[in-house]
Amino acid sequence: MNIECASEGILFAAGEPVKCAKLASVLEVSIEEVSEAAKRLAESYDSGTRGLKIIEIDEGYQLCSRPEYYAYIQDILGEQRRQALSNAAMEALAIIAYKQPVTKGQVEFIRGVNSDGAVNRLAERGLVEECGRLDAPGRPILFRTTQNFLRCFGLRTPDELPAIDFSKIGMEYEQYQIEEVEEAEEA
Repeated sequence: MNIECASEGILFAAGEPVKCAKLASVLEVSIEEVSEAAKRLAESYDSGTRGLKIIEIDEGYQLCSRPEYYAYIQDILGEQRRQALSNAAMEALAIIAYKQPVTKGQVEFIRGVNSDGAVNRLAERGLVEECGRLDAPGRPILFRTTQNFLRCFGLRTPDELPAIDFSKIGMEYEQYQIEEVEEAEEA
């Protein structure tokens, strides 16, 4: 069996990221063999002038089209371009990405305004998702970023987000951090 060809076929058929461990299990090979095969496959896509590429995302791989051909793909599929995210949605997304998992209340505290609409739009677009509930009164929903978020921003994991100097954000964030520590100490 050719691991590269089998992986390519699986990634094509899946249409979404497939965990490396799942590929290894299905192909009955080691995770290291799958990783090496995926790297070789990605290099072969990158070495030529191909319309596809292999991306690593969230401990797995996905076969996707190259961004430079996005306009042509949109023309063929007849889809309208999605509207850009509003400033409110971008602020909420940044908070969720850097603080995840986080509740809407925490997002609102940092932003200083109601964030229900922004968080709901992010969830509708598949950029954030529910990931449990906080063990606190009312059991608020926790949110985190999705694989779609990673794909849209060209990241493999949330750890690849650029570093932020939180001291430049202002007193609201520092106050939030202090209150969060005090709440944890009281629990």
